[in-house]
Amino acid sequence: MDTSWLLHALNLAYALATLGLTTLGLAVVFGLLGVMNMAHGEFVMLGAYAVVTVQSWGWPIATAMPLAMGVCGVLGYAVERWLIRPLYARPFDTLLATWGLAMVMRKTVEAVYGRGYRNIESTLGAPVSLGGVQYPGYRLALIALAVVLMVALALWYRRSTMGLRVRAMTGNPVLAQALGIDTRRLASQTFVIGVVLAGAAGVLLAPLVRIEPGIGVDYLLDSFFVLVVGGLGTLGGFGGGVGVIGGTQSVVSSIAGQTSGYAVVLVLSILFLWLKPNGLFGRR
Repeated sequence: MDTSWLLHALNLAYALATLGLTTLGLAVVFGLLGVMNMAHGEFVMLGAYAVVTVQSWGWPIATAMPLAMGVCGVLGYAVERWLIRPLYARPFDTLLATWGLAMVMRKTVEAVYGRGYRNIESTLGAPVSLGGVQYPGYRLALIALAVVLMVALALWYRRSTMGLRVRAMTGNPVLAQALGIDTRRLASQTFVIGVVLAGAAGVLLAPLVRIEPGIGVDYLLDSFFVLVVGGLGTLGGFGGGVGVIGGTQSVVSSIAGQTSGYAVVLVLSILFLWLKPNGLFGRR
């Protein structure tokens, strides 16, 4: 029995899961706050280097998650408080400021860890049998975790009190503030959640990728393409963008190579910016 279709399906699901995990943080920050955080990829990078750090200390890999979330949370709070907050009304200045932050973070990591590649020594890649196909168990776990996180995000956004306040702040910040919502504190919490999600994604992907200081650039571009195609501020836009960008890049890359996959995704994103600037399901 030919099981190649199952292998292709699992590879596609894995590509979508990793894209969803790395985009989730930017979807929260850019989609809800309107802040194009150009340092998003560097927060993913910090998560990956948290794994490098705990392994060099001889600690279990699992300890990298609280370390990355703590570092990203503290740094995210400081960035929002003293860098982003004065620039909320000036989106272009915010973009430039976070771009400068990204370069500082990248050069700091280079100074501490060097420019070379790092690989994580782990047994997490052991294959498991699924429908007659041997597939890495850790990849299957990532696919399941991505689904759980997206469902959790949907429930948080739709059902929680904080999600309700975020929707109110996003829809009409002046009215939300008049109703007693502390929009400054809420924006700070939302930004911190976004960068912590980025750091957590870096920890989860570290055993599967080559880690180096420039790793964040690719994650930033892919996340931006997802939000351009899907649209900002809606869960449907996030899911649609992940499906279109991840599916297109995975299929084209398997047929014509990775460079062609990136080229097609870039052209697709430009077409959406030109013909449908609000994306597939963006908030109007």
